[in-house]
Amino acid sequence: MNQWRELGRFLDDARVPLDNNASERSLRRVALGRKNYLFVGDVDAGMSIAGLYTLVATCETRGINPFAYLADVIPRVQDHPKRRLDELLPGPWARARAGA
Repeated sequence: MNQWRELGRFLDDARVPLDNNASERSLRRVALGRKNYLFVGDVDAGMSIAGLYTLVATCETRGINPFAYLADVIPRVQDHPKRRLDELLPGPWARARAGA
């Protein structure tokens, strides 16, 4: 009863969801990834997989097809100028593709 105001917050603001299913689904991915990283066998490989996982999750969050993103970026990243690598991140990549 002492949290009634917080419980009814979604009635005042339509942007507040009634449940937290979306956030729980995204946290489930993190928990599964953490469990899978235990079996990588090498710290460097684990860091690489975690980076790749982060890129895929960022793509999914932004509504970008992760396969299309990786298929385009992976062949180009080696020859791309180091000072402009931020252009290959999912957000700028999607804006560049939308403008092309």
